[in-house]
Amino acid sequence: MNAATAVQEYVRWGHHCGSRLAARNGHDVIACEICGFSHAVPLPEADALEREYRENYYTEEKPTYLAHAGEDQEWARLAQIDRLDALARLLPANRRRLLDIGSGPGFFVKTAVEQGWQAEGIEPSRQAAAHARNMGLLITEGFFSRESAKQLGCFDAVHMNNMLEHVPDPVPLVEAARDLLEPGGALCVGVPNDFSPLQNAAAASGLAQWWVAPPHHLNYFDFDSLTRLLERLGLRVAERHTSYPMEAFLLMGDDYTADPALGRACHTRRKRFDLALEHAGLGELRRSFYGALAGLGLGREALVIAIKD
Repeated sequence: MNAATAVQEYVRWGHHCGSRLAARNGHDVIACEICGFSHAVPLPEADALEREYRENYYTEEKPTYLAHAGEDQEWARLAQIDRLDALARLLPANRRRLLDIGSGPGFFVKTAVEQGWQAEGIEPSRQAAAHARNMGLLITEGFFSRESAKQLGCFDAVHMNNMLEHVPDPVPLVEAARDLLEPGGALCVGVPNDFSPLQNAAAASGLAQWWVAPPHHLNYFDFDSLTRLLERLGLRVAERHTSYPMEAFLLMGDDYTADPALGRACHTRRKRFDLALEHAGLGELRRSFYGALAGLGLGREALVIAIKD
C-alpha cells in the first residue's frame, strides 16, 4: 500500500464514517461506508454554498473559466457531440428533449440545439446564466433541487457534468434528476475521476493530493462509486466514457499542480491530441481509446450514462 492510499485513521462524523483518505482546509476526506462514495467532513451549510456559487464562483474561484471555455469550445465540442450521440443511440429517434443541470456558460446546450435537440439548462451562477442567455439559449437561473425541478417539466435526457462534486448531498439531486426522466430516458453524469490509479501513482512519487480541494470539491467519485450510486437509485448503467488522463503529464515530469501556466500548456497539448485524431478522420479511434481507458477506471473524468427503465 503506497502513501497515497495508506489508511491513516478511521473517522466518524455524525452518521458518516470511513477511512480517512486526505485532509485539507479543515476537512477530512473519508471513504464513507454509509454513502458509498468518498466525501469531505464536516460538510458546509447549504446556504453558504448557495451564496458562493450564485455570486462568486466565476469571479473569484474560477475568474478565467468563462474566457477559457470559449477558447476551448472547438475541442470541447468533440466530447459534447460524443455524449449527445451516445444519448441518441439509447433513445428512440423522436425523443430529443434534454435538460443540462449546472449548464455553466451554455456551450453544451448550444451544441445540443445545433444537433437537433430541444435543449435547455438550469444554472445557479448569475454570470454563467447571463453568458448562456446572450447566446439565445433557454436557461433557468437558479439551483437545481426537488423544488426547482417541479417547474422544469419532463425530459428524455438529463445531463449533469462537474456538478455532484460541489454539493453537500448529491443523492437527492440525482434522485430529482432521475424523476424528471420519462420512462426509458437517459441520465448522463460526469464527475472528476478522483483517487484514481494514476493520481495515486503521482502522489506516491511525492506530489501532494492536488485534486483534494474542500470546500469547493466536497465529493470524490470514481467509476465504481458513481455506478453504485446510480444503480442504488434504480437506474441501469449503459455506458462509461472518459477524457484524456491529465495525470499522465505529472508522471512524465510536468508538475502543473502549482503552476497554472504549465497546467494550461498541458491542457493545450491534450486538446491538440484529440483534435489531431479528429482532423485525421480518426474520431472513432479516439472514442474507442477513451472507452478502453474508462474500462480500466482511468481518465480524468468518470462519465456514466444510465437508463430509467
